[in-house]
Amino acid sequence: MGGTDAKDILGLPKTPLSLSHEKKSRPQKESHRKPDGISREVYALTGGVAPLMPSIDVSHLKRRPPPDEKVAWQWLPIKSSARKDDLQLYHWVRVVNGVPPTGDYSFAKYNKSVDILKYTDDEYENHLTDPVWTKEETDQLFELCERFDLRFNVIADRFPLPRTVEELKDRYYSVTRALLRSRAQSPADVANHPLMKEPYDISRDRERKRALSMVLSQSRHQEKKDAEILAEAKRITEMRLAARREADPDVSGNENIGLDKADGAPGCVSPSSNSQLPATAVAPSTLTMADYASTLASLRMLHVYLRTYGLEQMVQAASSAVGLRTIKRVEQTLQDLGVNLKPKVPTKTVCDEHLELRKEILTLLNLQKQLQYKESEGSSHREGSYAAMPDTPKDRVFASEPFSFGGISAERPIKKEQKRKGPGRQADTHSPAHKRPRKLKASDL
Repeated sequence: MGGTDAKDILGLPKTPLSLSHEKKSRPQKESHRKPDGISREVYALTGGVAPLMPSIDVSHLKRRPPPDEKVAWQWLPIKSSARKDDLQLYHWVRVVNGVPPTGDYSFAKYNKSVDILKYTDDEYENHLTDPVWTKEETDQLFELCERFDLRFNVIADRFPLPRTVEELKDRYYSVTRALLRSRAQSPADVANHPLMKEPYDISRDRERKRALSMVLSQSRHQEKKDAEILAEAKRITEMRLAARREADPDVSGNENIGLDKADGAPGCVSPSSNSQLPATAVAPSTLTMADYASTLASLRMLHVYLRTYGLEQMVQAASSAVGLRTIKRVEQTLQDLGVNLKPKVPTKTVCDEHLELRKEILTLLNLQKQLQYKESEGSSHREGSYAAMPDTPKDRVFASEPFSFGGISAERPIKKEQKRKGPGRQADTHSPAHKRPRKLKASDL
């Protein structure tokens, strides 16, 4: 059955449909071209989304060498300046056009060795004699130091006589310092040498190792007991500080009570304790002592930590009670002064001075806030001194009124108020005490 028969059955006209009823054409989708270097399956899984990592251009992978260049890999012997023996080693070498590469081994530049000073027999007899050490033992020590690059633990293991690591270090560095002094024309020539500026101290090294051994050998019970002691010390410090503030409200809350100054604990100086100042104008240093105590307690529990980490924790404790804007102003002031936010050489002295500088900058900013508050308060008092009392006349005239007491006449000064002039009203200059008598009316007679 054709289309016309169906139209006849349904009673539809045989004319074709209008253009409005025609099927609208769908918009064509934008075709995304598959980038080079990605397979079609992988690109279909990504859905056209750009990959996280840039794809490698296939042209670099399939790049061929020039036609006149023939590359081959050969198993050839190599020469390394890092070795002093006659050992022959082999390596896979890239050979171009049948010409093997010449020169030193490419990885020989990473062979770094320590420069060990050598001494002669005359120098030893004149400057290096020691009743505890013989010349043969000193020679063996310097030979092992040159062989093992000052790895004193290995040297102590290979040394034929029973010597401790500290004794080997002390002998080596004392001999080296003596050689530097004897070979220098003047003491000023070697004054800046690291071995002369910071000589080795055997007693300090032993004490350091003893303390480290004690810390590492502590049991969990001892560590817990130390933590309880530090927490109790923190609680006592906070109680003393609170009692001191209650007893003396003028005391600034930044006084370091019960804290060890050797730990480098800074304080934020509160310039004033005026209770009339707003909370934003006073340095919130009364809240920082608990942070300092907590920070010091946590650092003591670590036992061993980097000084940069300790400095960062103390700076955070100092900035915990101030706003973000104040912290940024302190950092901006440090940058204006040419001071690094983190010291490049964080020694104890440098860290203490850095924290002291931050404290002084914070004090300066707090003083500036108080000065602005006082200026605004003074200007508001000057502007609103008379506006606060609108009923009080501004102009006061004093007049004298005679009066008698016990037959003696005297004059009593009284205030004469001058009424303000209103619109359409004349000022009355007469005092209420000198009013003229009221005229009698007819109804009064």
